Amino acid sequence: MEFRVTAASVLEWAGDGLAIGLFEDAVELTGDLAALDERLSGTLKELIAEAEFKGKEGSTTAARVGSGSPIRKVLLVGLGKPDKLKLDGIRRAAAAVARLARKEKCKTLGISLPVWNGEPATTAQAIVEGAELALYQDNRFKSDPEEKGNPIEQVELLGFAGQEAAIVRARQICSGVILARELVAAPANIVTPITLAETAESIAREYGLGLEILEREDCEKLGMGAFLGVAQASDLPPKFIHLTYKPDGTPRRKLAIIGKGLTFDSGGLNIKGAGSGIEMMKTDMGGAAATLGAAKAIAQLKPDVEVHFISAATENMISGHALHPGDILTASNGKTIEINNTDAEGRLTLADALVFAEKLGLDAMIDLATLTGACVVALGDDIAGLWSPDDAIAHELLQASELSGEKVWQMPMEEKYFDGMKSLVADMKNTGPRPGGSITAALFLKQFVKETPWAHLDIAGPVWVDKDNGYNSAGATGYGVRLLVSWVLGG
Repeated sequence: MEFRVTAASVLEWAGDGLAIGLFEDAVELTGDLAALDERLSGTLKELIAEAEFKGKEGSTTAARVGSGSPIRKVLLVGLGKPDKLKLDGIRRAAAAVARLARKEKCKTLGISLPVWNGEPATTAQAIVEGAELALYQDNRFKSDPEEKGNPIEQVELLGFAGQEAAIVRARQICSGVILARELVAAPANIVTPITLAETAESIAREYGLGLEILEREDCEKLGMGAFLGVAQASDLPPKFIHLTYKPDGTPRRKLAIIGKGLTFDSGGLNIKGAGSGIEMMKTDMGGAAATLGAAKAIAQLKPDVEVHFISAATENMISGHALHPGDILTASNGKTIEINNTDAEGRLTLADALVFAEKLGLDAMIDLATLTGACVVALGDDIAGLWSPDDAIAHELLQASELSGEKVWQMPMEEKYFDGMKSLVADMKNTGPRPGGSITAALFLKQFVKETPWAHLDIAGPVWVDKDNGYNSAGATGYGVRLLVSWVLGG
């Protein structure tokens, strides 16, 4: 599929499907749209009336145009109230019309949407992201997929002449999102710690990034007892992945992105029981997937920022070598951890990864992880939790969320809740009381950060959707890639 920008208006464009965005309660046709309707013998007015189209956000309808017209079909998408339009509203409108155009079997699609906030480049990027991500299909594991492919061959953005760079930027970001989706969607017999390391190697080789893969022996030398404690029951070797992007010249900032990389989580000896969703624990490496997806995108975007992409990748399994409840582990910063639940393993891998990252001399670092069910209970499936003791980095992430359309909500770092994690025999336990479980998880991670500005994102909810969320059908979302890229570029 090819994306183009054009100066053509709705009156000048010709092709299979012309998609037009209309605001709620403002669907009366004026200007070019009135002239287009006249040219189409009243098709637009007739469609609006017959479909009772009100312009509500995300609503769509389509109609065939009479013979002899340079346009075969017209497609309408609602934009909601004009004063409520956000950048993600543009992105979702583009996704909606792209899906509709595919259903209507349009080979060529023209999209006419308003410029958001006077920023044509940002708007064009959002349109391409919405259409590209909505049309992506993952049929890798189907012998006879229901959807045989995408009939759309060309998409033109009307009125966005000169914004070719925005198309390139959007597609680079989408390539990272799609990589993350494919990693999360693949089962644990396909994506393993070895696979994640090989994916990092492929990114490094293709885009010229630095790469360090620490094997078990290397991690032992660094004292990564927390990470290796989780890994000790698996027959597959753990892989500590460290990708590095360095710009030409002196970097403006030095950042790290750290993703939880549990390619399968059985729960360990605290095994996940019936109704636990154990079959979905292939998604427990969603943080690592977003980290590698962001690496792929940032390597192509080439910002003036040095970025380290880190993941301690392993499985959490059961065997005669498994971690016992009650065991005490020593992390690489010397802190000791009493294991009171082997199913709270992700924070143990992140602990050693945070210690490793901070030694790199960073300006800021973020970890993201499918860490707690408690965060899903608190915020649902669409919103990630954000914890940070640093107001500046929290603000940067909230701004990145607004631009990327990937939702986050800042949660409290209630220090007194850590009292519930104190141990009689070690420095801390790895879990606290049931109430406030996502908060105590963040407070646990905080013990492994000394001075570097840091934020934690719990992405357990939005990493997967059970039904269409506007950007993709049920399945892996690639959540986090657009957010991270926006943070790196804008912070």
